[in-house]
Amino acid sequence: MQDHYAALGLSSSASLADIKKAFRQKAAQTHPDRNPSPDAAQRFRAVQEAYEVLADEDKRKTYDENRRRGLLDSPIDTAREIWQNYIKEVLK
Repeated sequence: MQDHYAALGLSSSASLADIKKAFRQKAAQTHPDRNPSPDAAQRFRAVQEAYEVLADEDKRKTYDENRRRGLLDSPIDTAREIWQNYIKEVLK
């Protein structure tokens, strides 16, 4: 799953205005007419897709739910991080 927030350089708490602003900036940087890079078209499509999902309230809600479920791609790493944070809090 592609991280749409990362594609736009945003955190998951970004507002709609932040999303629109980031999209305009990233689209200008990655547009194939302005960027001679061979992967510019692919990066531009990723920015467009991210905007389409995050700018629509229903699509964003669904994406965020799926993203939360997908964060457990590596259960061992996630469990290790949870325990490390727990131990740090207990030892304070």
